[in-house]
Amino acid sequence: MSGQRPGGRPTLEAVAAHAGVSRATASRVVNGGDGVRSHLVERVREAVRDLGYVPNPAARTLVTRRTGAVAVIIAEPEIRIFSDPFFSRQVRGISKELTAHDAQLVLLLVEDRGDYDRIERYLAGGHVDGALAFSLHTDDPLPAITRRIGMPTVYGGRPGWTAGPGDHGQVAYVDADNRGGAREAVRYLLEQGRQRIAHIAGPLDQTSAADRLSGYEDVLPATAPSLVAEGDFTEAGGARAMAELLDRGERIDAVFAANDLMATGALRVLRERGRTVPGDVALIGFDDAEQVAERAEPPLTTVRQDIEGMGRLMVRLLLGTLDAARDGDRTVPGSVVTATSLVRRGSA
Repeated sequence: MSGQRPGGRPTLEAVAAHAGVSRATASRVVNGGDGVRSHLVERVREAVRDLGYVPNPAARTLVTRRTGAVAVIIAEPEIRIFSDPFFSRQVRGISKELTAHDAQLVLLLVEDRGDYDRIERYLAGGHVDGALAFSLHTDDPLPAITRRIGMPTVYGGRPGWTAGPGDHGQVAYVDADNRGGAREAVRYLLEQGRQRIAHIAGPLDQTSAADRLSGYEDVLPATAPSLVAEGDFTEAGGARAMAELLDRGERIDAVFAANDLMATGALRVLRERGRTVPGDVALIGFDDAEQVAERAEPPLTTVRQDIEGMGRLMVRLLLGTLDAARDGDRTVPGSVVTATSLVRRGSA
């Protein structure tokens, strides 16, 4: 039959005939095009339902020049991604928003620098419409790769690299107010009467960690360098940094850690060293990762950022960029910085 593919599957021609419209009209409706009157749209959709029509992905790509897939690139090794709840929450937000727009998530992980050649080949191969990337370090090659191949990209976190030729300093990103959240945490500790406030920083080649350190220094501009130790956003890194701070012999009555995992590592070391929390040392984290902050003993006071919501915003920015590009608009969308808030629990 002319209205069926081999195997009995209905064709687009069959849908058009069933709806009483041209093949071009049926194609525009099926592929999400504009300019079709509403009553015709409904007739085509009804025909799709009646016939059980499933679009041919290859043909649809030719019509729309879209694959319906988005790459999510996390510039961290697999062990870190699956042990840090930040990543699962952000990917969950991304996945929910892509699903709502009938788009597919393709996860690309970076174990080492050699993986970037593989990622570049994949992105350049036309398998995805755009990319979402986060947890980048300042020397990460990914921004140069996406510029080189012209891949629309939205970043999670404020960029820490220099824009390339033709970028005009514009890079789309979604971030939290890391600096403002850090200021609120440190001010709260001061209000509680704490006088010797240490900071466990994240890796300072990432802008989130650098911004949180800057917020700490905004409130305590004359703080001694010996009250700051750099961690790596892991629980073990927080424990090492806390031990380093205590081994320096500084009198510490409060600690602001740049994320919740490092705060839990610090909590463990403080307990091992005979310090009570919050009695001897008040402790504040950052993220409000519930499965970490609420399960700590005592539960962590922390700075909340809407991690899942930021993932959703990244998708909306990217899809808006793709829609605008389809209409000939190559303007980089405005970036978004979301608010943070202090969540008070038992540790401070």
